[in-house]
Amino acid sequence: MSAPHAGPSNRHVAGVRRCATVVAMGDYDIRLDDKFGQLALIDVGAEAAAHEPWFNQTLTSVNDAVVRLGVIHGDFHWHKHDDTDEFFLVLEGELLIDFEDRETVALRPHQGYTVPKRVVHRTRAPVRTTIVMVEAAGVEPTGD
Repeated sequence: MSAPHAGPSNRHVAGVRRCATVVAMGDYDIRLDDKFGQLALIDVGAEAAAHEPWFNQTLTSVNDAVVRLGVIHGDFHWHKHDDTDEFFLVLEGELLIDFEDRETVALRPHQGYTVPKRVVHRTRAPVRTTIVMVEAAGVEPTGD
């Protein structure tokens, strides 16, 4: 669960209120600003330790993609991304990816999985889990 925003916006999209760099949806704290940019050391462990679930921060940009940190515990909502794939890598904890038409995938530390575009899914974390996500810079973190 993405496009950086050039400026503030208060438009509403599917229950999501956007502010310059934060998307507030329920208890999700989704920060769209590129926190570290390029040519910067990123201490992912320290960044994750400083936040509680549900936290999502764009760490850096790589070409036309963004690398995000997620600190999660509990269930995210069902969603899909119409035009882009989404990659998940578990650093700590356990990530379950549920699908409408196939078996749930369980990821443990150092395991990754790509969800193709247009596939309806939701993520769940039975314990506090730290993940890295890679997706296109223009994708909505909460889905289309």
